[in-house]
Amino acid sequence: MRQFTTRDLSKHIGDVTAAAGREPVVLTRHGKSRFVLMSHEHYERMRAGGDPRRSHLVSEMPEEHTELFAAAIDRLANGEGYDAEP
Repeated sequence: MRQFTTRDLSKHIGDVTAAAGREPVVLTRHGKSRFVLMSHEHYERMRAGGDPRRSHLVSEMPEEHTELFAAAIDRLANGEGYDAEP
């Protein structure tokens, strides 16, 4: 996560907000983390607990994901592109 000082925010607001639009950034004051600045969209996903990205151990992966994962590995093993349709 990128970090900016609160002084950076006041002097370079465009750069800081552009970075926060891509991913949350930490704002520091006197060398200590004080705030996190993020896009409204990211905040809403976080607040709702609705970030669809999730990682699993292979042994704990839901069955439907296991099947999709195995099919993707087979396509890659056969030399097909990553985005190739099944």
